[in-house]
Amino acid sequence: MLALRAPAARFARAPPAARRRCLLSARAASTSASVDVGTPPHVALVTFERSPGQKPELGLVENGHWLWTLDVDGTRYPRGMLDVIERWHDAASGGRTSDEMLETERKGDPVPVASVTLLAPIPDPPSIVCVGKNYLEHIGEVDSSLPGISAAGAAPPEYPIIFTKAPTSVVGPGASITIPPGVSDAIDYEGELGVIVGRRTPPGVIVDETSAWDAVFGFTIINDVTARDVQKQHQQWYLGKSFDTFCPMGPWIVPKNALRSDADASPNADASPAAIVKRGVALGTVVNGERRQASDTSAMLFDVPALLQVVNRAMTLRAGDVIATGTPAGVGAGMDPRGFLRSGDACEVTVQGVGVLRNPVE
Repeated sequence: MLALRAPAARFARAPPAARRRCLLSARAASTSASVDVGTPPHVALVTFERSPGQKPELGLVENGHWLWTLDVDGTRYPRGMLDVIERWHDAASGGRTSDEMLETERKGDPVPVASVTLLAPIPDPPSIVCVGKNYLEHIGEVDSSLPGISAAGAAPPEYPIIFTKAPTSVVGPGASITIPPGVSDAIDYEGELGVIVGRRTPPGVIVDETSAWDAVFGFTIINDVTARDVQKQHQQWYLGKSFDTFCPMGPWIVPKNALRSDADASPNADASPAAIVKRGVALGTVVNGERRQASDTSAMLFDVPALLQVVNRAMTLRAGDVIATGTPAGVGAGMDPRGFLRSGDACEVTVQGVGVLRNPVE
């Protein structure tokens, strides 16, 4: 079984002054660092419209630029991206390389990605499972401004804080994050790595790192937009995070074996997705050109295999389920003055090796 308590226990044993120094230094580092998107993924999967209002189509993107249609007549994958994930998963898990995917799937003439409208890669995912307070530098910044928002307060949780977002909150890249009028004026951003489940996994099947990564199809970007005042009002976070448009997702899905890291200079570095995420995939958020968040996945308190194991203890995972793995420091609620989103803002979340998810606010 995967160890779940170790990160929180180490932090809790430290003297109060040391815990405070750790939090402050991590927060300072996160706000001064920058995140480079890196080389575009060699292969990515998209849901797109050739023009607004037309029937959504499925596509394969090469190097972030050229797009091939996967389902020309709309009959090959009747459930859209969910069918692609389910049918491709075993091949992707079995080691099919980016070049093999391209060789097998490229048919006809490509078009530039810039000539189409990208939608959320999974417009209606079966579930969106989210994780709270999964980065050390994020612990306490929300509780200091909104005390009582979680039972653990400013201490690291002993177990992952798991909650969900409504699938109806999903929108794609370029779609507007809409501030609900008269309901909330404390709309916050949370940039996160999204993990896409590849196959039906009954409860208890995930018991270690190997079985966890076997269940992963790929990666995307999630902006876990949150109405902080509504989040606190209800204690349960579901409503504050589930307003329509509060889950921007995209711009695409990178199959796990297509994930690569420009940070690995050594030719002998382990290039498996598990090793890349463990070493640290950089992620960050920019609002109106101002860097707000910057960290990497090596700073997670509970890593991807641990999160999948915890969730799978309770529920069957399905192809297309999304696991949003938590956000680092730098959210608007932790700023002085507050840095909440306002109409007219532009919010960009970057995950190195995946891409950039851009959304305006209205």
